[in-house]
Amino acid sequence: MQWFCENVPTDDELEEQKVFKFRADLAYSQNDYKKALADYSTCLSLIPKGNVAIRRDVLEGQARCHCHLGRREEPLEIADLLKKEATNTGHLTCALNLQLTVQQLFGDVGEEISVLRQLVSLHPYNPWYWQRLARCYWALSPSPRGNGSRADGHHGAEMPIGGQSTGQGADVQLKACMCFVRTRLLIHLLRIQQSSFVLQCNERALEEVEEALRCLGPDAKTLQLISEVMAEDLVPEKMKEDNQDGESLDALCNVDFDERWYDKLKRRLS
Repeated sequence: MQWFCENVPTDDELEEQKVFKFRADLAYSQNDYKKALADYSTCLSLIPKGNVAIRRDVLEGQARCHCHLGRREEPLEIADLLKKEATNTGHLTCALNLQLTVQQLFGDVGEEISVLRQLVSLHPYNPWYWQRLARCYWALSPSPRGNGSRADGHHGAEMPIGGQSTGQGADVQLKACMCFVRTRLLIHLLRIQQSSFVLQCNERALEEVEEALRCLGPDAKTLQLISEVMAEDLVPEKMKEDNQDGESLDALCNVDFDERWYDKLKRRLS
């Protein structure tokens, strides 16, 4: 038995806080989410207001317990609180990732897209957020018809250039292409610095991108224009994440996704 599972008599609130945090973490690792939630809640009541790091960690633990217990509103409220209290990009990223986990768990693709758009605005050079966003747009794209096969067995029509394809479905399809192309560009740029294991993961991701683009079917000219637009801000000096530190969190997170990437692409395609 772990020492913190025993009744630990103490008048020290800090020590008591640690005991309940350890108990909660252990219960969570054992999939006992009700007990973990109770212990996280007790721990939270003992945390001094100034201890931001532990408080955020415990709140996130509570949120994940609620998720495992099939609750949606409670973890979203906690994620929203963590987002409002964020004081740096790391805090904000954690809060958004928590929101993303909840929306994905409950199958809300539209809300997943909303969160991922914020994450790619916050981390524009992270290929994995772009890949997840691409998958979400692809999931919402209409079942294609015509030539070309998709992984689900449907057949895809070639996406024409410019304004020849209209409607919300075409917009979603173009956004999927745009995000897959951005994923490919970023993986190619970052692969020089990576280990062999990471490179294997990258190769699998690139295979997925190529298959998705084949199924979505943009013609060669459209694909070239997408690649040009999505590569415009991929300048090595800009791609150092520490360059973002001087910007406000609101500016980072509220960058209009469409204005920054999609509208620019539409203008080039028109």
